[in-house]
Amino acid sequence: MNTANALPFTTQDPPGKLISAVLAIAVHLLLLAFLFYGVRWQNQKPEAVEVDLVYATPPVNTPAKSQMEPPPEPIAEPAPTPPLPKPDIALKEKEKPKPASKDAPKTPPSFLKQLEQEFKQMTERKDAAAAAQELSRLKATQAAAARSKGEADYIGKIRSKIKGNIVLPPDLKGNPEARFLVVQLPTGEILSATLKQSSGHAGYDTAVERAILKSSPLPKPERGDLFERELNLKFRPLEE
Repeated sequence: MNTANALPFTTQDPPGKLISAVLAIAVHLLLLAFLFYGVRWQNQKPEAVEVDLVYATPPVNTPAKSQMEPPPEPIAEPAPTPPLPKPDIALKEKEKPKPASKDAPKTPPSFLKQLEQEFKQMTERKDAAAAAQELSRLKATQAAAARSKGEADYIGKIRSKIKGNIVLPPDLKGNPEARFLVVQLPTGEILSATLKQSSGHAGYDTAVERAILKSSPLPKPERGDLFERELNLKFRPLEE
């Protein structure tokens, strides 16, 4: 056996064979490395991978804006509001009195004199009306006083005549009062005498009633308007 054939290369081989041998060794080394790491990668568990699934929403056919919204209606512009008229009071306040013109016509003296006369006449009429009213009041007061005095005199005469006919009972004590309603005719003739309030003494009440009937006809008033058909008379034994 020849030793030259057993060795891969010898110093006697040409340079091309040496390069080929080096490349073959390098390829074998790479192949071994690939096989080693490939078997190791297959022995490792694969890591879990999370994947989010997103469903795509189908597109919605949106109608065009011109098809959805009706065309805007024309808006009429509001008519301008007329300004409110200013109150007359404000105008009057703003108005300033105009200065009197020197050339303004003067009031004639005759007109002023006429005004004075009318004012004087008006004052005199007022004074006359007030005086007439006061005079009327005084007359009414005097008439009322005269009537009151006439009535008092008329009733006084009647009572005096009746008292002159009263015969007092002997057992009468004190000063009791008896009241009677007397009805008479315009001629003074007595129609009736009714006891309205007793004196508490029957004898005195009877004596007064007899005196009234005995006094018929009663005295007449001085004035016809003072006559009264019904008379309310009261009597006391000690009365003057």
